[in-house]
Amino acid sequence: MSFRSMVTKPISRRSSRYWTISKSFSTGGNVFSDKELRDAFKQIAEDRTYRLTDHFLKARFNPTGKKQVAPKTANQRKYLDAIAANDLVFGIGVAGTGKSYLAVAMAVDALFKKQVSRIVLTRPAVEAGERLGFLPGDLQEKVDPYLRPLYDALFDLVDAEKVTKMLEKRIIEIAPLAFMRGRTLSDAFIILDEAQNTTSEQMKMFLTRIGPGSKAVVTGDKTQIDLPGHQRSGIKEAEAILQDIEGIAFVHFTDQDVVRHRLVQAIVQAYDAHSAKNQSDDRRN
Repeated sequence: MSFRSMVTKPISRRSSRYWTISKSFSTGGNVFSDKELRDAFKQIAEDRTYRLTDHFLKARFNPTGKKQVAPKTANQRKYLDAIAANDLVFGIGVAGTGKSYLAVAMAVDALFKKQVSRIVLTRPAVEAGERLGFLPGDLQEKVDPYLRPLYDALFDLVDAEKVTKMLEKRIIEIAPLAFMRGRTLSDAFIILDEAQNTTSEQMKMFLTRIGPGSKAVVTGDKTQIDLPGHQRSGIKEAEAILQDIEGIAFVHFTDQDVVRHRLVQAIVQAYDAHSAKNQSDDRRN
């Protein structure tokens, strides 16, 4: 692959300098794939203040020694920086942008660095039109499918044996949002995933669980709200109410931040265009 094909035109004028820097990283014992280099140059194109040295020496982290984590887009980088700098961060955007995975990675990193003593991962248990009371099986069987994405992220970042032990010792807790009521979560890294499916009351309940020494991340996709039509999404209300409070940050992702299969970005864009067309047709009618 030619160097020119990996970068945008403005950056290609400085390709000699970037090539020298990236080569020096490689000779220093680091090996970077073409994709990693493309990700780096893409972020530089999006943000000219961002440096290649920052990407390869500062932005990357390895929470447990199992897998290295690095932001793939400028918004992902802003998200990680916001989590590091604030006690409460909202990551809002479409599916596949890494909101949940990066939040779990930061939680694991904080735990292994002893910045917190436990991780609490939670989701509202109403998704895709299903309610737990109408599903077969005992509570654990009912809950697991809704929490599976959080387990998947954990097992990707941490050895399975360690995850199992930490779950047994309650160092890591994964539970439905309803289980948070009445608790104070201190010295913890707390993640509320799929928060678009919280009601206003549930969101307030969750946010008031945050105790001393804790950090919280709330993720959600406002295009995938499964609440009944008369209920307002808690994440929308929180965005309107909490925008100007110091220590709280909002990071928004777009379809340009999708990091799943290349088709996912095209699918998201197609659905957005279809939805916009339908809304336009409805207004005309």
